[in-house]
This record gives sequence, structure tokens and C-alpha cells, in this order.
Amino acid sequence: MEKRLDKLKKSKAKDSQTKAKEEAERSALEKIQQVLMDGKPARSVTLSDPEKDAIRHLCLLTMKPVIYVANVAESEVADPEKNPFVQEVAKLASDLQSGVVTVSAQVEAELTELPSEDRVEYLKSLGVSESGLGNLIRATYSLLGLRTYFTSGEKVAYEDFVAAGSLAAAREKGLLRSEGKEYVVQEGDVMLFRFNV
Repeated sequence: MEKRLDKLKKSKAKDSQTKAKEEAERSALEKIQQVLMDGKPARSVTLSDPEKDAIRHLCLLTMKPVIYVANVAESEVADPEKNPFVQEVAKLASDLQSGVVTVSAQVEAELTELPSEDRVEYLKSLGVSESGLGNLIRATYSLLGLRTYFTSGEKVAYEDFVAAGSLAAAREKGLLRSEGKEYVVQEGDVMLFRFNV
């Protein structure tokens, strides 16, 4: 970072676009350098979108998103915030702009031994609707901006597909459509990806 900052300070960029990018990068690096000197990760700095874009090429390890996982007892699964250690982890995560998920390793181990039809009842008896592992997966997907796609059939909204009764009926009603590569996939879309081989 120090070498990059020195280079940016000596730069004599002429065009305004390059100058603006270099200024955003310099500003971001100065902010990050200060927190790194204080022993904090780079992600604890609040940066503007241009600053984030300007330093992305550096791939700073401490800019990577983090989720802290707190292990709690089975009796604390329904209300983990009462645990003072979970409170400490949540405060630390908040200060470092990170996420927190609570999991009970004991409950997760017991869930693996139960038949799938009994797992829901067991979780209900504990006062929760989803396992800690499920919460962790959901938080990870959210943090990374990921989505899961199950593809089958042609492009049609799921509700339209179900209401029509079949793909042929949806086609007859004009509910099928083609979308380009810029289309943002919506929840419940049923899609067929076409490509040339």
C-alpha cells in the first residue's frame, strides 16, 4: 500500500478521468492505511463507491467480507442474544462491519442423526424454524450476493406456469418470453438457457 500511495502521489495524470480514479484510490488508501496502523481490518473503513472500485484491483485480504459464527448451548438457540459472549461477538462484528450467525454445534450434531421428517419438529421444540447451518448458509449467500438457480423448462414466471397448468398451456397463453443477457433474474423465474455449441 505504501508503494502504491507513493506512486499515486508522484503521478502526473493529465486526463480528468484518470485523475479522478487516482484521487479516489489515493483517498481510499490513506483511510485504509490509518486503520491498518491501528490494527483494524480494511473493511472497517467506510468508503464511497468510487473509492471501493478504485482499490478493488489490490485484492486486500482484510477487505474480504467476514461472518463471525458464535456457538451457543442448546438452551440458548431460541434467544442467543441473552448470552454475554454472543453480545461481545456481535459488538466486535458490528465495529468491523461484519455479520454474526449463532449456531449450536450440539443441535447440529443431533439434527444429522434424526430422520428428515423429525428435524422440523425438533427445531420447533427448541423455538426456532431453521437450523444454525441453514442460517449460516443464508447469511453467506447474502454477504456474497449469491443466488441459487434451479433451471428447467423455458422462461416463464413460476406462478404463471402453475396457473397455466403446463408449459404448452403457458405457451398458448403467450406467457413465455425471451430475455437478453442483461435481464435480471427474478425470484420464481423458470428458465431455459439457449447457447450455441
